[in-house]
Amino acid sequence: MHRDKHLFRFGLPVFLLVAALVPLRGAETPRVGLAKGSLVIVGGGQLVPDILKRFVALAGGPGANIVVIPTAAADGQFDAEKEKARFSQTFETNKVTILHTRDRNQADSAAFVEPLRHASGVWIGGGRQWRLVDAYLGTLTEREIEGVLARGGVVGGSSAGATIQGSYLVRGASGTAANPDGDNTIMMAPGHEVGFGLIKFAAIDQHVIARHRENDLVAVITAHPELLGIGIDESTAIVVQGNKFEVIGKSKVGIYDGKDHQGKNYYFLSPGQKFDLAKRVVE
Repeated sequence: MHRDKHLFRFGLPVFLLVAALVPLRGAETPRVGLAKGSLVIVGGGQLVPDILKRFVALAGGPGANIVVIPTAAADGQFDAEKEKARFSQTFETNKVTILHTRDRNQADSAAFVEPLRHASGVWIGGGRQWRLVDAYLGTLTEREIEGVLARGGVVGGSSAGATIQGSYLVRGASGTAANPDGDNTIMMAPGHEVGFGLIKFAAIDQHVIARHRENDLVAVITAHPELLGIGIDESTAIVVQGNKFEVIGKSKVGIYDGKDHQGKNYYFLSPGQKFDLAKRVVE
């Protein structure tokens, strides 16, 4: 799968990736969530206490070994030592490692990923998701992030760190000389349409209500009806375990399943509600 994703990053068409993933008719319902571990996927904004508490608990509680990946941010937008101090306080642990590179060769090295092999939690920060793709997609870093889940740990992330966890990457248009941050109004950007795929068959958007993005996933699901769109508002998260997730936080999560919902192409879930990713139904 990693080889397929790496090739896809350099132009493999979406339909070929989908054809490789979609099961034959009559096959069992595919696993679209997790075999082990948990995800805490946040739609940006403030990390409210119930989200923080859930992430820390899933990582093993205060004192857990956590790796923070700030690579979605631009150079100069973060200081590694300050990030370490901030997240040590936020996650109630003195075992925080900041892991960052823009060099794919380094990201593919055993020495670089060593902290991930000892972590029970990974946190992926906000910024631009294409930077995460360029640095880590198809590398040993990506595989060791999955390894944290395989050990029963948790991967969390906010904003760009949320979107990267889906299989289809939205808002992935990369930077140019004229616009170093890239154009995040472009929902489908050739060359940057594949995320880490921690949730399969899914496109994850963020800041949905706060930035009036309610309809932005509609075109993505129309073009790729095999996908489920998940639009998460700020200070809100989905906690994924197995094929199911629960909504926590302050606001709502939009579900985009290609169906009409009383004249809209989506509907919202509120905190406390649960959703089956495989069956695509509210529990």
